[in-house]
Amino acid sequence: MKRWILAGALLLLALGFAGTAPAQEPTCQLSTHMLDTSRGVPAADVRVTLSRLAEDASWQLVAERRTDRNGRIADLLPLGGQPNDGVYRLRFETAPYFEALGERSIYPWVEVVFRIEGRGHYHIPITMSANGYATYRGN
Repeated sequence: MKRWILAGALLLLALGFAGTAPAQEPTCQLSTHMLDTSRGVPAADVRVTLSRLAEDASWQLVAERRTDRNGRIADLLPLGGQPNDGVYRLRFETAPYFEALGERSIYPWVEVVFRIEGRGHYHIPITMSANGYATYRGN
């Protein structure tokens, strides 16, 4: 009898975990990361700024963060009631990162300019070495 009760309890527990939770809207619309392709590791403690292009063509600072130990920043642009549509710029301060490794980078910083439309999530990473970089829209 105890085995049946235990089996039933485990079955109910498993069914509870198997249910899908209601989808929640993300709280942040923009994330990024930097990977050091010359070493095959995340680039930690890199200063990154996010700016938005204003109507007068000037850049307005939105956020400033540092990459975590995994080279990531997850919370650059809150997704609130108002849309975040616009043109944005991520600036990665790469020179201090490479200088700390004893390398001189041809790129003192890297700027990536992109457009946000709608409420979808945007992940804009860079892969980088001291002499080259690439970017793309990830997920």
